[in-house]
Amino acid sequence: MCCLLFLSSSVYADSIELKDVEHDLTGVIDVRAGYADTIDSYLEGGLGKFGADNGAQIALSQLGLNYHIQWGDAWSSRIVANGYVDGINNGLGITEALIRYRDIPSESGIRLDVQFGLMYPKISLENVATAWASPYTLNYSTLNSWLAEEVRHIGLSTTIESLGKYRQSEHDFSLTAEAFMFNDTTGAMLAWHGWTQTSRQTLVQETLPIAAIPAMETGGMLEAQAANSDPFTELDDRIGGHVLAKWTWRNKGSVQAGYYDNNANTLIVKQGQYVWLTQFGHVGTKWRLPYGISLIGQFMQGSTLMTNTEGYPVVDNDFQSGYILLSKRWSQHRVNIRVEDFSVTDNDSTPYDNNNEDGQSLTLAYQYQLDRPWFIQFEYNLIDSNRPARAYLNESIDLVEQQWQLSSRYFF
Repeated sequence: MCCLLFLSSSVYADSIELKDVEHDLTGVIDVRAGYADTIDSYLEGGLGKFGADNGAQIALSQLGLNYHIQWGDAWSSRIVANGYVDGINNGLGITEALIRYRDIPSESGIRLDVQFGLMYPKISLENVATAWASPYTLNYSTLNSWLAEEVRHIGLSTTIESLGKYRQSEHDFSLTAEAFMFNDTTGAMLAWHGWTQTSRQTLVQETLPIAAIPAMETGGMLEAQAANSDPFTELDDRIGGHVLAKWTWRNKGSVQAGYYDNNANTLIVKQGQYVWLTQFGHVGTKWRLPYGISLIGQFMQGSTLMTNTEGYPVVDNDFQSGYILLSKRWSQHRVNIRVEDFSVTDNDSTPYDNNNEDGQSLTLAYQYQLDRPWFIQFEYNLIDSNRPARAYLNESIDLVEQQWQLSSRYFF
């Protein structure tokens, strides 16, 4: 709230003093009809991989609003809100809010880009449309679904860019350093429901339900854990970091690599919220292939640790997820194919809390553009996964889940 008040007051003050202020409101409305062959959704504390329950659904899957203000050549601010009406977890709230300074490049092509506020780490190559939507598929990849759920923070991001056109070169380079807080429970949901595939971004005021596994019951090692995880809380007053290096070959593609560490103190627990130490490396590429085909690929590998106040490892997991997406666009048509592989490896000995998981996913999507801002899209999602913890809820350990979706998306 303090961050939002700071942004609002800054924008208001400058809008009075400066004449060259530009206001811009953009958004997306995504209405879907679908059918899922699955079990109880992770959004309700189940271990289903989709954001939908078993059966048919009609939903407002995203109402995204992006309010942008530009004053002068360098200063701007952005507030993003998202809303959902799906019968499971309806809501409306802020998902991003930041102020930005991006100066004019120097004669040698060096440019500084600084952002402060509630933001995503600079990782996703998939979610590049309005309000962090994906222009490719309705459901995000498992990697980016996790970012949407619990990998966000309040922090400061500083990027130094070297633009090749000032050096008569086709190659751009950038280096980003991010410092952040309010992310101490990052890793909890990845441990307790595993990788998911959805298009839902957690709202800043939301908490996330945890599956009622035996270790959470009275007498279990996790009985002190709250029934819901708060993904944007600050418990240990420590600053985490993320670094990213990126190379772009203009009109051909880009490659990036980064490392994330929330630098958490796992000896702290407050009101049922444990601090998780989460670290991961990631790489990604976006490339133009022959015949007008675009390729996007990302891979993430890391670990997450939660201990009791004496330092005993209660949850100790390694994890990884990767996807390759191929997209072909012609005239008013677009076809997308995405394949994924994901896993969680449980390294601790906590009874009745098996977090092991292994799975693969296939997504097929067809998009038709009715006019410039209006798209009709059909999508099929298939997830084949093995998760022993489903036995705690009397569900199949090995499960094949499917989802069919028909969407009308309007960007404005």
